[in-house]
Amino acid sequence: MSGPIFARYAELLSASIPVALATVVDGPQIGAKLLIEPNASPVGSLGHPELDRVVARDALAELEAARSGVRNYGPAGQTTPEDLIDQPTIRIFIESHASPPEMWIFGAVDFTAALARVAKILGYRVTVCDAREVFATTRRFPMADEVKVSWPTQVFEQRGEELGPRDAVCILTHDPKFDVPAIQGALATRVGYIGVMGSRSTHHRRMQRLAEVGVTSPEDLKRLMSPIGVDIGARTPEETAVSICAEIIARRTGHNVPSLRNSSGAIHS
Repeated sequence: MSGPIFARYAELLSASIPVALATVVDGPQIGAKLLIEPNASPVGSLGHPELDRVVARDALAELEAARSGVRNYGPAGQTTPEDLIDQPTIRIFIESHASPPEMWIFGAVDFTAALARVAKILGYRVTVCDAREVFATTRRFPMADEVKVSWPTQVFEQRGEELGPRDAVCILTHDPKFDVPAIQGALATRVGYIGVMGSRSTHHRRMQRLAEVGVTSPEDLKRLMSPIGVDIGARTPEETAVSICAEIIARRTGHNVPSLRNSSGAIHS
């Protein structure tokens, strides 16, 4: 490993900053390395500028999900089978160093299990939280990494500092005793996504309750994605889970999508 890459790699690992290292393990330029970190230019080269660009893009996606693995490319970054015909294949190992992103789901309701399953596929570490012991059980949510019987305020007081821009908080309950404290707790963190389930009329009443407890800052209210999800006509819990995760991905990557928050009319036709 070359000096500048090694020095930067060691620095990032020591500081627990997410970083990915791409290494050619088979093909031309074997042993060549590219160091990729979010919000910074890659360091090093794999032998071709376009290959560097494509691998850096893929490495950021792997880093987001805290995954490592081997990918196949053409000499100029080709990735589709038809583009790889008659081209030497380059095998590149992408090694990610990052904790999985967190998704906290508040409310042990019908939609929670579906959302937890989709979130796990996307690489999230999932926590389900509900104050009702009879509903918040590992038997109901075996796909979750953790099921907590607790009020939201306690969870955010204990672990709120852990949340960052890669993480998501999804509030699926309509109980004012639960969803208002959950929103207050989420707004006090650096979490990148806050989604709240409910109809437009439910959201209107919730906004009134938030105002009553002093949540009136336009900057804070702008962070709330409610009604939650992308406007794809979702009906089932599984479709709703897809729409929520699509909105999370779009918010994280800066893409504009037709969110229900920004539309009008009935959510379900």
